[in-house]
Amino acid sequence: MTAFLLAASAGIISSPSAANDTPPGETFDLGTWKLTLPMDADGNGKVDEIKVSDLQSYRHSDYFYLDDDSHMVFVTPNSAFTTPNSSNARTELRQMLRGTDTSIGTHDPKNNFALASHEKADEFAQIGGYLEATLRVEHVAERSKKPDRKSAYSVVIGQIHAGKDQALMEANEGFGHGNEPLKIFYKKLPDQDTGSVFWNYEKNLAKEDPKRTDVSYAVWGNDWSSNADPGKEGISLGETFSYKVEVKGDIMHLTFNSDGHPTRNFEINLADNVDANGKVDADDLPAGYAGDWMYFKAGSYNQCNTKASSNACEGTGVWETDKANGDYAKVVFSELKSGKIQ
Repeated sequence: MTAFLLAASAGIISSPSAANDTPPGETFDLGTWKLTLPMDADGNGKVDEIKVSDLQSYRHSDYFYLDDDSHMVFVTPNSAFTTPNSSNARTELRQMLRGTDTSIGTHDPKNNFALASHEKADEFAQIGGYLEATLRVEHVAERSKKPDRKSAYSVVIGQIHAGKDQALMEANEGFGHGNEPLKIFYKKLPDQDTGSVFWNYEKNLAKEDPKRTDVSYAVWGNDWSSNADPGKEGISLGETFSYKVEVKGDIMHLTFNSDGHPTRNFEINLADNVDANGKVDADDLPAGYAGDWMYFKAGSYNQCNTKASSNACEGTGVWETDKANGDYAKVVFSELKSGKIQ
């Protein structure tokens, strides 16, 4: 127990044994996270969010709980309530560096991090930071009417999200669009034994700009442009793997580990338009994300939705029915760490 308390004080989220009805916040250090859920239980027309102070004693028996090993479970149906700017539902943690100090606004610099190149970097809670996780994906959506869509059968398990900021957009400096310099995916087709792990970098351009696309990098198996069978190079459902994201200054370092698979490392400067292969991307913003504010996210951001214009995944919106039909994503974290780069 002493070792666990020391780990928790260092910002480590770990998993000693606990009863199934124990709220994850009593086992895991969730002191700088809020939770977004795929529902509107209070009927106010907005997706439910559990603030930092309430999250410490919160659990949801379907979507957010501890399993028999006291690992933290995130479950997200294909058909569920979503945030205003997304068609996809999520059961996902959002970093809140202010902790419980609500005198600091959600979008305030003191609640977010920036790159070293940001002209007001010293106003932020921290420069860069790290997010490290050990997890397994236990389920992804199994039914889609558009199986060739890149996002079908996939779930995002970790992110760096830039803030949507109208003032920055109006300044016409190329920032504030709310894009994502990092999304870590797991994807597995129903007729394949293994799935792929990959990460995407979104070009930091306006939503209406046709060049605002994702650049995808394969870790194990394929990137998101291929539905080929990853075979033994892929990761099975229920197979444990780890990722570590470190933003040092302007540089994002990524490390992926899994027993029986090669370790994969990537590096990209988030303050310019040079990709992770060292090539200049003339279509991207030359300053990358240097002028944005950012935060980490982790959990189950289900990429399957029921919209005909998207990947047309199956789902009724009735959880017991959708659970029985396999129309959901489930991600289980056994470890999570976040904090400042020392």
